[in-house]
Amino acid sequence: MARINTNIPALTAQANLARSTRDMNSTLQRLSSGLRINRGADDPAGLIASETLRAEMASISQAIDNSQRASNVIATAEGALAEVANLLINIKELTVEAANSGAISREEIEANQLQVDSAIDSITRIANATTFAGLHLLNGNLDYITSGVATSAVVALDVYSAMLADQSYLAVNVSGVLSAQRGHLQFQTSQVDNSITLEVASNRGVEVFSFVSGFRSENMVSAINAVTNAIGVSATFINAGNHDSGVIFRSLDYGSDAYVSVRALPSSSGTFTAYDSTGATAMQRDTGRDVVATINGATTVGSGHEITLNTGSLDLRLKLAAQFGAGNSTTFNVTGGGAMFQLGPHINTSEQTSLGITSVAASRLGSTSTGFLNEISTGGASSLVAGESSSASDIIEEAISQISVLRGRLGAFEKNTLDTNMNSLRITLENVTSSESAIRDADFAVETANLTRSQILVNAGTSVLALANQTPQSVLALLQ
Repeated sequence: MARINTNIPALTAQANLARSTRDMNSTLQRLSSGLRINRGADDPAGLIASETLRAEMASISQAIDNSQRASNVIATAEGALAEVANLLINIKELTVEAANSGAISREEIEANQLQVDSAIDSITRIANATTFAGLHLLNGNLDYITSGVATSAVVALDVYSAMLADQSYLAVNVSGVLSAQRGHLQFQTSQVDNSITLEVASNRGVEVFSFVSGFRSENMVSAINAVTNAIGVSATFINAGNHDSGVIFRSLDYGSDAYVSVRALPSSSGTFTAYDSTGATAMQRDTGRDVVATINGATTVGSGHEITLNTGSLDLRLKLAAQFGAGNSTTFNVTGGGAMFQLGPHINTSEQTSLGITSVAASRLGSTSTGFLNEISTGGASSLVAGESSSASDIIEEAISQISVLRGRLGAFEKNTLDTNMNSLRITLENVTSSESAIRDADFAVETANLTRSQILVNAGTSVLALANQTPQSVLALLQ
C-alpha cells in the first residue's frame, strides 16, 4: 500500500526509539547515581523496604554512638574511683601506722591525722568535681531516690538498677520467710566442775581458754568477751538477770558461712557439754542461717542478713534487720534517679538500661554500723588523734569494699553490657546495610550491559526511523 498521510513504519520506529531512549536514560541515571531506585516509579515496593531499612540503619548507628558515649561516661567515673581507692589505701596505711602507738610519737600521729584529713577532703572534692559534659557522676546525682524505707526493717539499701518505664515509682515489697541466724551454743551450768581446756572458734578465728574447777560462768563470759573481736564469738548469760543461769556462745556473723564451735580439748581433766539453741541436743558446733525473703514475689536466699535481687527491672541489695523473718514485711518505693542509657535502635524498656552510681563523698562512705569516713577527720568520733585507730580501720575497710564493689559493677556493666551491645549492633548494622544495598544500589555489571544494549537499540532505532521516513518518497515515482 502506498500512503503518504500516515506512515505506520515511522510511528512504530518512533515508539521503539522512545522506549530505547527511556531505557538508556534510566540506565545512565543509575550509573551516575549508583542507585537502582532513584524515585518511587523505579520500584515502589523496593522503595518502601529500602526506606524502612535506611531508618533502621540510622537508629542502629545512633545506638552504637549512644553505647560508646555511655562507655566514655563509665570510664570517666571508674577513673575517678580508682583515685579514690588509692587515697583510701593511703589512709589505711596511715591508720595502721598510727595504731603502733608504742613506737610512734604523739607528733607523728598528729602528722598522720593531717594527711588523713587532706586525703578525706580530696575524696569529697573528687566526688564533687567528676563530671562528663556537665553531668556530675559521683556526687549522688546518678543515685536512685527512694521513699518509705523503714529503718527498723531495712538497715541498709543499695539500688543498683531500676527500670521505672512510664511509672512514677516502682514499689518494692519485701516479705520475710526465714530470719537470719547466728551460730548458737549454750552451756547450762553455773560453773565448771573440773579443770578443762576449752577451744572456742568461729569463722573469724579461734582461741583456747583454760578454766580450773569451779570457774564460774560469769567469769567465762568476761574472758570470752575480752577477745570477741579476735575470735568472732560473743558470750552472754542465758538469763540476763541471772549470772548463774549459764552461758550462750554466739558467732558475731550471721548466715550459713558463720558458725560457733565450743569443745574441750583432749588434755582436759573434765568434760564440757554444750547444747543447741533449744537446750535439748548436745553439740559442739552450730552453724548460722541465711535470711530468706520474697522481693516483689520472687523468693531469694540471702547471705547472712543481706539479700539481693537481680531481675531485668530491679537490681538491689538489702541488709535486713536481724529479727526480720516469717510474718514480717515492709514496702518502699523507688521514685526516680539513676542513669538511663538508650542502647538499642527502638525506644522501649527492653532496649534501655538503668544504672545507679552512689555518692562517694566522705560522708557517704561507710555504714551506720561502722561509721562514716568523715568521722576519721580531726574532731571526728574515730580520729587517729583520739586513739580510735581500730574503729577508723573498720570504717576504711568498709569504704574500700564499697569503692571496689562500685568499680566492679561499673566495669562489668561496661564490659558485659556496653561492649557486647556495640559488637552486636555493629553486626546488625552490617547485615541491615547489606540488605538495603541489595534492594537500592545499582549493579554496575548489569547496568553497563543494559547501557550497551540501549545504545545499540537507540542507534538502530534512529537508523530505522530514517528509513521509515524515506519510504513515502517512493510514491513520487507514481506521479512521473
